[in-house]
Amino acid sequence: MNIGFVGIILGDSEIKMKSCRLKNASESRLREIISFNLNTLDLMLDYLIKNEIRLFRISSDIIPFGSHPANNLNWQEEFKEEFKRLGKKAIKNNIRLSMHPGQYTILSSQNESLTLKSFQDLIYHSKVLDLMNLPPSHKLILHIGGVYNDKQNAMNTFIKNYSLLPKNIKRRLVIENDDRCYTASDVLEISKKIKCPVVFDYLHYLLNHYEHEQDPVKMLQLCRDGWNEADGTQKIHYSQQAENKKLGSHSDTIDPIQFHEFSKILPKDIDVMFEVKDKNLSVLKYKNFLESL
Repeated sequence: MNIGFVGIILGDSEIKMKSCRLKNASESRLREIISFNLNTLDLMLDYLIKNEIRLFRISSDIIPFGSHPANNLNWQEEFKEEFKRLGKKAIKNNIRLSMHPGQYTILSSQNESLTLKSFQDLIYHSKVLDLMNLPPSHKLILHIGGVYNDKQNAMNTFIKNYSLLPKNIKRRLVIENDDRCYTASDVLEISKKIKCPVVFDYLHYLLNHYEHEQDPVKMLQLCRDGWNEADGTQKIHYSQQAENKKLGSHSDTIDPIQFHEFSKILPKDIDVMFEVKDKNLSVLKYKNFLESL
């Protein structure tokens, strides 16, 4: 079992990303930030290697305004050698990378403008991973989106829009259950029609499931069945509910005992992404917990 984390590294002031506001997004400023952020990703890989962490989600902001018209740089060409070098480093050290487009990247909407922007955002995210020459086991994670008062119609719209995506995006895409709209069963229904794997999110499952979905072991297996050899090891998301906050809020840190109990239902060959506010610190805490047993 590999355990990873999302986006940033805490506890090291030297490892940080830069960003800028839209009004300051000149070509020179964007070029400077991209160079800085790619160097930061290199430092992040060093951290992962040092701490034997094999799973990491890259921030969508690594390229500022990557899918926005404000970024007119040919950054793919300018930084292609840096991307290649980073990809080789990840592969050499068996580090699986992923990205997760944000909440406004939606394929279930009838809004053509939103769909076009979503396509552009998926193209951008896929381009980052493609430039690193990473195999399709390095994934893009996507939620289905809203239901727009008709869930079945929204699901059909997602399927239709998915069919229009370029092949390089389809080979990376995995879809995820959420905490309000689409249960694991809903997402599996879509998965079977588009032949796309499902990332099982455990907290979302606890908060949003049908009565027949009561058994997490069965649901894990049903999701596992959709992963083929090219997709790599089955991947899931794990988080714990934050106390005294709205349902679905991630905890500040992972309770290692609680996760350890959950891990007993997992197959040995699985990748678990911690979605938690203290990021890498929870991964290290759990690794230390295992050593103390």
